[in-house]
Amino acid sequence: MDFKLTEEQQMLQDTAARLVRDVYTFEKRLEFSASDAGFSTEFWQQLGELGLTAIPFAEELGGFGGGGVETMLIMEQLGRGICLEPYMESVVLAGGLIGQLGNEQQKEELLGAIASGELQASVALEEPSSHYNLYDVQTTARQSGSEWLLSGRKGVVIGGHTAGKILVSARTAGDVRDQQGISLFIIDPNAEGVSRRVYATVDGRKGCELFLDNAKGELLGTAGDAYDAIRYQSGRAIAALCGEAVGAMRTACDLTLEYLKTRKQFGVPIGKFQVLQHRMVDMISELERGTSMAILAACLADDKDSEERSAKLSAAKFIVNRAARYVAEQCIQLHGGIAMTWEYNGAHYAKRLVMISHQFGDDDHHLEAYSNQLVVA
Repeated sequence: MDFKLTEEQQMLQDTAARLVRDVYTFEKRLEFSASDAGFSTEFWQQLGELGLTAIPFAEELGGFGGGGVETMLIMEQLGRGICLEPYMESVVLAGGLIGQLGNEQQKEELLGAIASGELQASVALEEPSSHYNLYDVQTTARQSGSEWLLSGRKGVVIGGHTAGKILVSARTAGDVRDQQGISLFIIDPNAEGVSRRVYATVDGRKGCELFLDNAKGELLGTAGDAYDAIRYQSGRAIAALCGEAVGAMRTACDLTLEYLKTRKQFGVPIGKFQVLQHRMVDMISELERGTSMAILAACLADDKDSEERSAKLSAAKFIVNRAARYVAEQCIQLHGGIAMTWEYNGAHYAKRLVMISHQFGDDDHHLEAYSNQLVVA
């Protein structure tokens, strides 16, 4: 199979790489993280102006009709800069859900704004007790006349503190862990009945807890039938995260190799010691293993929903999670104490890699999901 990039894909990769390289110095990232937004609104606008936020969307909606590979190329470069902007949450996940479930009016109003970078959206799918099971939904929605009113609590809504719209899963029928009876709603985070508790995450980003008390929501799709779309689009999000992890791992390996070449002990660079050479090789081996699985995930991210697709995405996330944590741990070990300090960029790559390994399921979760597919088969 030919994995060479096309000329258009190479141009896309170069554009994203140049933008990240020019904007995301380590010092600037610290400034962005400390800001009220927790990321650079100017950088977000640049993503929109260059068309990078429009890549996954259909041309008639102002996009470029890109697929999983194009998304991976962008996410890898964002990973290399450990960029703080909620690209995956807004463009890949929220945009994907609106594109799959929304009516023509919703698509026209929302997707065009997301594609241009004018609207930053977020998605609230997880709850304090759900533990990666997106069908475990206790937030409820009830119909009052022509309106839907939502009540409940959502956790770890990355980018939700600055989002113009938030997509919220809520139960309109069935028991707490039923896959049927889950609906998706668009809410205005500034509306009555909506409150947010904003906090910083371990990797320097910001998220929020979302509290709903009879908050008005606009139904997205058919009531009670949203879970299949949530599962499918979370698969696309997993593929995007795998691409981001590869970018972060690659830079973490580069930082570690450079450190081994320059740090001296007993009058020679520590990279001369054979045991450290072996550990560096192990890091690169894990990076290449993770890269292969990220490519697999990108190639099937937009395939038709099936058990085989879900199993392969779980396998990819499992391998990438393991590789990400290994690279993060070895980066810290080979750097010594400096790698644990907030002032050194290696620590931030390690923290982001650990965070990625927990988003949309850790390795235990996806190993169980994959093994369950084997049992069924």
